[in-house]
Amino acid sequence: MPMYDYTCLECGKESLIVVTLKQHEKGEVQCPACGSTKLQQHFSSFIAHTTKKS
Repeated sequence: MPMYDYTCLECGKESLIVVTLKQHEKGEVQCPACGSTKLQQHFSSFIAHTTKKS
């Protein structure tokens, strides 16, 4: 499952939250500290690890 960086607009806590794509698209993500759904997502880069076949 994807991980997203969020800042809660209610309590100010920054969190890395694992959610399904369905939850993310519907805005069903909650702050783990206070339970608020008023979150601001931070966009960041990612790294994909793949296997190389010889």
